[in-house]
Order: sequence, then structure tokens, then C-alpha cells
Amino acid sequence: MSKTSSLRNSLMLAPLIGATGSWMTALGVWLMFMVVTLAFGLSMNAVRSRLMPATHLMTGVLLAATLTGCAEFAARAWSLQWHQHLGIYSGLIALQCVILDHSGFFQSAWRDRLRLCVLFGALMVGLGLLRELLGTSGLRLATLAPGGFILLGLLIAAWQAWARPTSLH
Repeated sequence: MSKTSSLRNSLMLAPLIGATGSWMTALGVWLMFMVVTLAFGLSMNAVRSRLMPATHLMTGVLLAATLTGCAEFAARAWSLQWHQHLGIYSGLIALQCVILDHSGFFQSAWRDRLRLCVLFGALMVGLGLLRELLGTSGLRLATLAPGGFILLGLLIAAWQAWARPTSLH
């Protein structure tokens, strides 16, 4: 595993834990992530050949911040209450775009990009739904950030136990 893929994956952890207190917030962050990364990828692919290597990073940061800011303004105009639940997590989308661009994500096959985005969205919405269900059933810890870490750890452990091939001795 390369350092950039580790950084890319660890940056996805912050919105996964912080923005999944409810399934609506998780769905909104995922949709915002999809729109901004799609626009960023298309825009950077259009201008990449015209950029000098020294200006590539600054252009990416400026473009990602602009697109994320526009998405935040649209979210605020569409639903102020939903936008208030986003907190800082929508701003992390810009950083995620820059890291994805640096790791070559936007030059990879479209199937790989789609797979990562769909898996990220399914995990976000699924974790948000599970946290909300547990929170409404009386387990208040599930809606807080530590509960999100605990629940994600339990889900990862369950996945590893299920996916591990059993050996018969």
C-alpha cells in the first residue's frame, strides 16, 4: 500500500465517522462528495495538459476550494438546517479532491473511480442508518463520535470474520 493511498483512505475516515450521525446527513455529504469530485475530475482533466508542473498543486487546491464553496452555498440555500449538520465535513471534500488528484485517482479507469465512490457512499449511508437506528432505540452513544468509531470497528471485525476463509482441521 502506498503512502498516498493510505492518506487517501485515512482522510475518508473523518467524514465517515463525523458525518454519519444520521442517514440524511451521510447521504448529503456523499452526494456533495460525488458532485464535487466529478466536477473536479472533469475540470482538472481538461486543464492538466495546459498546466506547468509547478502550478498543478495550486490549481488543484484553488479549483477544489471553489467547487466545494459553491456546493456549500447551494446546500445552504437548499436547506439551512441540513447544512448546519454538515459542520466542517463538507470542507474536507476539497482536501480529499486534492489528495485523490495527487494519487492519480482521476487518471485511473472510470470503473475503479465509480467503485470507490459507491463503496464510500454505501458505507456512509449504511453507517448513518445504523447509528440513527441504534440512537433512537436508546443507545445514545451510537450517535456520538466515539460510538461511530466503536460501531465502525465492530463492522470491520465482522467483515473480516465473515470474509476469512475457514479451515477445517
